Amino acid sequence: MPENPDAQKDPDMNATEVKDTEDTAVVTEPATSKPEDGKVQALSHETAPTRGRGIAGRSVSVRTLALSVLILGLVIALMATAWMLVAKSNELDAVHTREANEARAEQVAMDYAVGAAAMDFKNTAEWKERLTKGTSPELADRLTQAATSMEQITAPLQWTSTSTPINATVRSVDGGKYVVDCFVSVLTKNTQAPEGVQSTATYSVTIDGDNGWLITDVGGIGAMLGHK
Repeated sequence: MPENPDAQKDPDMNATEVKDTEDTAVVTEPATSKPEDGKVQALSHETAPTRGRGIAGRSVSVRTLALSVLILGLVIALMATAWMLVAKSNELDAVHTREANEARAEQVAMDYAVGAAAMDFKNTAEWKERLTKGTSPELADRLTQAATSMEQITAPLQWTSTSTPINATVRSVDGGKYVVDCFVSVLTKNTQAPEGVQSTATYSVTIDGDNGWLITDVGGIGAMLGHK
């Protein structure tokens, strides 16, 4: 009676079947890791927005910083411009003040020179008053003495003179003191020149702007009489 065919099969075949079974088991094992891969993928998807928010936050911070720097630059520029405007305004104010003071000194000096150059031997008191008007007490005393001496010349010569302004200019400034050169046109008549002699009298007038614009010194009074 023939033996069972299954029993006569090669033992290696059984081993192959076992190996195939084992291989199959090994192949199917990775399938059990799919859920874990899914979790990893899920975690990756979950962490992706967090990184995105971090990048967006840094972008906002950079923009904020850049805006702050820009605003600071504008503020500094505005402050610098304001400072320059204030400095320029102060400079212009100083120039205007200096020009106004010099113009005032020139006017004071010219008014004095024109008054001092006009004289009538018949009314020397009025001339003396003009001669000392606006002067310091010390200068007024000196001029009064000089006028008294001049009367000894003007009276006998029947001296008369009229004056008109020509020009006045500040020669120097020392603090609040101004030295002004004045030029006055003078028409003089006397017994020696009854028709009159036209001349230009020059006065050097020192004015103290810090002391009520008083005249503290005068040079050239003698020029009116033709004396040096």
